[in-house]
Amino acid sequence: MKTRVLVLGAGFGGLELATILSEALGNDVDVALIDQSDAFVFGYAKLDVMFGRTTSDAVRLPYRDIAKPGVRFLRETITAIDAEARQVTTDAGAHEADFLIVALGADYDLDATPGLAEAGNEFYSVSGAERLGELLPTFRAGRALVGVCGAPFKCPPAPSEAALLLHDHLSAAGVRDDCEISFVIPLGSPVPPSPETSRALEAAFAERAIAFVPNRRVASLDGARRVAVLDDGSEMAYDIFLGVPKHRAPDVVIASGLSEDGYIPVNPRTLETRLPGVYAIGDVAAIGVPKAGVFAEGAARVVAESLIARLRDGGQAGAYDGRGSCYIEFGAGRVGRVDVDFLSGPKPTGAYHEPSVALAADKELFGSTRRARWFGS
Repeated sequence: MKTRVLVLGAGFGGLELATILSEALGNDVDVALIDQSDAFVFGYAKLDVMFGRTTSDAVRLPYRDIAKPGVRFLRETITAIDAEARQVTTDAGAHEADFLIVALGADYDLDATPGLAEAGNEFYSVSGAERLGELLPTFRAGRALVGVCGAPFKCPPAPSEAALLLHDHLSAAGVRDDCEISFVIPLGSPVPPSPETSRALEAAFAERAIAFVPNRRVASLDGARRVAVLDDGSEMAYDIFLGVPKHRAPDVVIASGLSEDGYIPVNPRTLETRLPGVYAIGDVAAIGVPKAGVFAEGAARVVAESLIARLRDGGQAGAYDGRGSCYIEFGAGRVGRVDVDFLSGPKPTGAYHEPSVALAADKELFGSTRRARWFGS
């Protein structure tokens, strides 16, 4: 029988893992890639949708386009995970595996922030970005609040980008002078591992008259009074709220018993869980790196190398290095980048690259190369 590899989740981690295994082993391995969605969307594309730079249909990459030797995509909803038996139940049946990789990401818990679903908006889902894309053109005056409702959260620079791009949007509409923008985040700085990046972002906020409120979390929204209540009890008035909802592991992961304190603990170098042959990568894993696609992709490479070494009875898999680069939209068509290293030294470090048009082109290349690699388009 072929070795059965079961990959739960077709995000950055799942797609990269399936691609590497197909390239190395082809039809000698049976990779089942399971996801409840019918298409992949790059996280950064949601900002493009929100600010009307593209449509949700244009950024969707259908999973049906995946055509790789040894890889089967299954659009199914996972209902139970028996990690010890390496067996998964879905709405379509049961699947057994020799190796199980959990890459289900993090879900959004709107209920954890009272009032968010009724009195605010979030831009981390495609549907949320679409809704804001309809609302923002009607916002002509008043107070806009970009607020983070909990940490950790995916793509740490994204709310900073939202605030800066909102400034551009309102300026282009000719109403910036009639609007206030505030940004609340439960971190001490926009990008804690890189003081230089954080200073650049804070300078950009100041230059654009964006009020930056660090070390505060949006705890609830009072829709009747149009105020956000922060975790220290203070209040901030708003007319439109652009929120980052609290994140949590999917319910099916919590129910599996794999998680501790909300996420799956793994060996930070191998990504293996406490159970042999069971791995977790990406946002669902607790590794000490940001919840961002590039880190899930790096983790997938390590797991793939490990599986290939095992199946070929030779070779040595490398250790996960916790390194990655994040692009940051500063507005006006310029993009910056921060290269971060979370595991090599005693504390995380980050190298800052100033925003430029050239880095905007690099970001486009980042997306196009992965689109071609994973989907052949």
